[in-house]
Amino acid sequence: MKRTLEICCDSVASAIKAFEAGADRIELCENLAQGGVTPSAAKIRLAKAKIGIPVFVLIRPRKADFLYSDLEFEIMLEDIRQARAMGADGIVSGVLHPDGSIDEERTRQMVETAHPLPFTFHRAFDMCRDPLAAIDLLASLGVRRILTSGQQPTAMEGRDNLRRFAQYAGDRVTIMACGELLPENIAAISAIEGLSEFHSAARMDVESRMLFHGSVNMGDEAVMEEFRWQEVDAELVRGMKEELI
Repeated sequence: MKRTLEICCDSVASAIKAFEAGADRIELCENLAQGGVTPSAAKIRLAKAKIGIPVFVLIRPRKADFLYSDLEFEIMLEDIRQARAMGADGIVSGVLHPDGSIDEERTRQMVETAHPLPFTFHRAFDMCRDPLAAIDLLASLGVRRILTSGQQPTAMEGRDNLRRFAQYAGDRVTIMACGELLPENIAAISAIEGLSEFHSAARMDVESRMLFHGSVNMGDEAVMEEFRWQEVDAELVRGMKEELI
């Protein structure tokens, strides 16, 4: 069984690092610190131009939950159209009802708008009330894969559920494991029967080269946090690829 390593990147620099380190696919987003939101048009275009592996684009209009207003959902559909036009190879998104069930009608609209691109239902799945019913519904809607940590904070904590979900889904929809996957634990998760796709952010801290820091915050973070960010750690990507061979 071919094993696929998808790396989540919120910059083109990270996407290039992941590609060069052997990643099989990129999930491109913005602002991973908030769980990822929709990336800019420039990031999509440049990622496609500079790397030679598929780029799936996250569609998420804001941080927080997966219950969206009509206006937010209108933006999501337009973002899907724009991502397709810019050469995206797949779409990643998810929507829920207030009671924690999958929003069937909106998911159907997104899958249809994304067509013919494959659609991944992201970790909104891990916030849904009935995961087996969700698998049935998403498979029936033509969703290609479900991103999940087994409804637990990490893949290792959720491995029993990952096994259960993969067995239940069968060949109807791919279960893609995620949740703090690293070289030291990905082998244990990849040993679960039915799992062949794995998703990781594989990040490292990057310090600003600015010498002068001033005394004004540009956002809500502490001053020094504004001179630090994260990018893909190529060694972590290489390490996970070696474990998946």
